[in-house]
Amino acid sequence: MPRTHYRIGQIVPSSNTTMETEIPAMLRAREAVAPERFSFHSARMRMKHVTKDELAKMDADSDRCALELSDARVDVLGYACLVAIMAMGRGYHCVSEQRLRALTLQNEGPAPVVTSAGALIEGLQALGAKKIAVLTPYMKPLTALVVDYIEHQGIEVLDALSLEISDNLEVGAQDPRAPIELSKRLNTANCDAVVISACVQMPSLASVQPVQDRIGLPVVSSAVCTTWRMLKALNLPAVSPNAGTLLSGAY
Repeated sequence: MPRTHYRIGQIVPSSNTTMETEIPAMLRAREAVAPERFSFHSARMRMKHVTKDELAKMDADSDRCALELSDARVDVLGYACLVAIMAMGRGYHCVSEQRLRALTLQNEGPAPVVTSAGALIEGLQALGAKKIAVLTPYMKPLTALVVDYIEHQGIEVLDALSLEISDNLEVGAQDPRAPIELSKRLNTANCDAVVISACVQMPSLASVQPVQDRIGLPVVSSAVCTTWRMLKALNLPAVSPNAGTLLSGAY
């Protein structure tokens, strides 16, 4: 019989409350249109404020989390903090994914590893996006770091809006429909796609489809791209209803 049950592992900042709601929401919506079923399992890294120092300390904890999740024999492992990866330097998502994957192999619980940072880049590349606009909750220096990271991967950021929220719990408390209005402040002229949350902690799933319908361009978030990349890693059709073009099944 074809396999239908999968374990989704997530490495999550201790103060993150969104990744464990939005990724399950997309995969539960997928269950309405596909036979596969999912369970969700998390390990946490300490982090309260989104600063470069705290992010670096947190990233060092990801090895322990990967081992804990591989003990549970998860089928895919997602590192759910985009800016922590990007703050470690250009291209660091490749280093992180390889290191954490090696740890799961050593623990005899091999699992593909997806970082939300790498997933955002790969999702935009899959869409063929060369020019984008980005909404972030970060302080402006961290947004600049994220923009530099994305542009180093060959994708030009034509406009970026920073909400300048450093407290991670406050980021998670934002209205998931707020990006519908906030996105109107982005200059999307000449863009190929729009990122309405370059942060897996800033809620935005309820805004993805409405913004896409309004502007007529592909709209993604870090969580949408991470879900897409996890499904690809599991060799499953990347589809979830009302989650934008990337999860339409065409990619």
